[in-house]
Amino acid sequence: MLAQTRPGAKGALLLEACLPVSAFGGAWPQDVPVQVHGMDADPFFSGEGDVDAARALVETAADAELFLYSGDRHLFTDSSLPAHNEHAATQATLRVLGFLGDIT
Repeated sequence: MLAQTRPGAKGALLLEACLPVSAFGGAWPQDVPVQVHGMDADPFFSGEGDVDAARALVETAADAELFLYSGDRHLFTDSSLPAHNEHAATQATLRVLGFLGDIT
């Protein structure tokens, strides 16, 4: 919400969730890059519409990327949970670090 509605936002990282842009106003700010990360068979991310919202965001935002990882785990990036997927979490971390390096 803040990245979309707060002036001066530098970027947004959406991990394992994405709401439709309409949930917080009209359109995604053209000067705010965004990355979305989730698993392709995650019952929450893929099964409850988040992946569809992410695809729509990528289609309309000027600088947006969607990264889908193979698997069905929710919260796969959290190493303290049984759902952790080391390979996918490592890929996500590298992409997130690259994103952060580009916006600073």
